[in-house]
Amino acid sequence: MIKVDENGFYGQFGGAYIPEMLYPNIEELRENYELIMESPAFREEFDSLLKDYVGRPTPLFLAKRLSEKYKAKIYLKREDLCHTGAHKINNTVGQIILAKKLNKKRIIAETGAGQHGVATATVCALMGMECTVYMGAVDMERQKPNVERMRILGATVVPANSGSKTLKDATNEAMRQWINNPVDTHYIIGSVVGPHPYPEMVARFQSVISAEMKAQLKEKEGRENPDLVIACVGGGSNAAGAFYHYYNEPSVRLIAVEAAGLGVSSGKSAATTLLGKPGILHGSKTLLMQTEDGQVVEPHSISAGLDYPGIGPVHAHLFESGRGEFVAVEDEHAMQAGIEVSRLEGIIPAIESAHAFSALNQIQYEPTDVIIINLSGRGDKDLDTYIKWGNY
Repeated sequence: MIKVDENGFYGQFGGAYIPEMLYPNIEELRENYELIMESPAFREEFDSLLKDYVGRPTPLFLAKRLSEKYKAKIYLKREDLCHTGAHKINNTVGQIILAKKLNKKRIIAETGAGQHGVATATVCALMGMECTVYMGAVDMERQKPNVERMRILGATVVPANSGSKTLKDATNEAMRQWINNPVDTHYIIGSVVGPHPYPEMVARFQSVISAEMKAQLKEKEGRENPDLVIACVGGGSNAAGAFYHYYNEPSVRLIAVEAAGLGVSSGKSAATTLLGKPGILHGSKTLLMQTEDGQVVEPHSISAGLDYPGIGPVHAHLFESGRGEFVAVEDEHAMQAGIEVSRLEGIIPAIESAHAFSALNQIQYEPTDVIIINLSGRGDKDLDTYIKWGNY
């Protein structure tokens, strides 16, 4: 793993750039999260819920027809088989236990594609806690099934009507709400973004993904390390989890796949590492798309979960240091990859995950390579988008 320093930095990226009114919330978390997470009582409850509620370990599946087409040995880490249909539940289970230990009574969250919102509403129902989820009005329209799932689970879903009405704006609204309710409320951030300790905390909750991958690959191939790990990156929590136990294994190539939208030069993209520069976004220093005078550029992706103008600081550090390889995939190619996986393996992937599959067309590898693709979520939530795209 890449260690974060005492001030929450990965290299030059990270930290906690927050308004004074948020300082007590962040300081309370920073002082307590490691002590709580490392306590035997926390580990026992967390591990038990991951096993009996989330359904872990998720399978590592050898995709034979995909392997045949792309001439390598391709395994899929089946995070789509988690309860609620995506990896997001790993983090929300950890954070709801943490919130309980901190005596919080109310949970707020932001969501883009809706999977984190559903996962948050799910654990709040499980623990009997009040839940409010902020979601961009545009995302609410294109992810209607997830909006209704949250409501059925008892959450209040609040539309964000500012800016592009997507994930960035939902995050802004959630942070404002947290400032106004600092004592009894915990904010469950869904990705490896935000002020320290959130990126580190979320990455650790998601690290179960790569921990399982190592054990499962050892069983199937007689080795813990694949040659490549591929994962999509918006904020980047699924990628952080998939890469976590391989950061210090230089033989393992870490391929992070961003959304190029309508094209990197189109003005309608979310390819942060190609278009961004260092700046402050949602409480941390990272790479983000911005104008010359520092205004955030509105991102675009056909995938609501990748429609974000920045990446988490750990991924910014991976990019700057050269440890990670970053690829940008356009909407059209992601959709084609999603249909291809559906037809070849009988698995309809989330459009976020489809970006990761499309990277196989852009990267170089050997026929002897073992590749793991993190299938971060299932495509049920995206059926309307697949239908409107219609090219299948």
